[in-house]
Amino acid sequence: MARIVATSHLPGDPARLLDGHEWIGPARGDDAWSRVRWLGELATADALVCLLSDRVDAEALAAGPSLRVVANYAVGHDNIDVAAATARGVAVANTPDVLVEASADFTFALLLAAARRLGEGERLVRAGAWAGWTPDLLLGADVGGQTLGIIGMGRIGRAVARRAHGFAMTVLYTRGAPPDGVAATAVTLDELLAQSDVVSVHCPLTAATHRLIDARALAAMKPGAILVNTARGAIVDDAALAEALERGHLGGAGLDVFVNEPAVDARLLAAPRLVLAPHLGSATTTARTRMAELCVNAVRDVLSGRRPANLINGDALAARGRA
Repeated sequence: MARIVATSHLPGDPARLLDGHEWIGPARGDDAWSRVRWLGELATADALVCLLSDRVDAEALAAGPSLRVVANYAVGHDNIDVAAATARGVAVANTPDVLVEASADFTFALLLAAARRLGEGERLVRAGAWAGWTPDLLLGADVGGQTLGIIGMGRIGRAVARRAHGFAMTVLYTRGAPPDGVAATAVTLDELLAQSDVVSVHCPLTAATHRLIDARALAAMKPGAILVNTARGAIVDDAALAEALERGHLGGAGLDVFVNEPAVDARLLAAPRLVLAPHLGSATTTARTRMAELCVNAVRDVLSGRRPANLINGDALAARGRA
């Protein structure tokens, strides 16, 4: 009987799909385990199911000498030292595809909320400070017919482009391939920043994209443009974004991700025309349940000697075979 350690309770009771194996993790309603707690459980673990916020580095891998698979409850895997896992013969899997539509929907929710100043309006009403309709109350920006720049035309970027088509938006993109059936133009990053009314970030976090949207990039954006980030917090320079909003250079921004989640930079909290969300991009019951199922499927496949569908490091299986 294999032992699977989960750092957090997951929707849909995934443990029921692992009959014959032991599932160790927080109960429904309990907080996610601390790093110290789940590291301690790895000593006799065969598999780890972790969150994006869990750092699976060389220390964690060394703590699990019997570890065969790490299933990351996320599309990205920048929280995992994939090279170290591969060297130890530990398979790493993620959960792509099932959260694409939910994430694209939420991107557009943030885009519209930022453009139409929805957050400010809701706060005004809740505070009892709304004095009634006036012609110039919280004037926002049009979305229909504007230009959307997508940085990272992967699965989610392509889904966002399809939605933009419904708003008659012109779509520019960099880093990827356009979606079938949707007109989109490949441009350089500088061209995208200069021409877009809305810039939406969908690229993975890598050394090359760390703080890709810095002070220079923000200054290159059109005055009054809107920035949306539902990818990774560290792709955007928090201080530079706060400065651009404070100066009024940007018309608004919407963020679902932050550098040191759940902590949020104080300047962002105080910045004007900024809509903040607590990492809700994939937060639908359907998407989150399917993500849990993909993690379980990956664990079950590796423990049964099969190659999981969402394997990131194929060389890990060969490395284990040589061990």
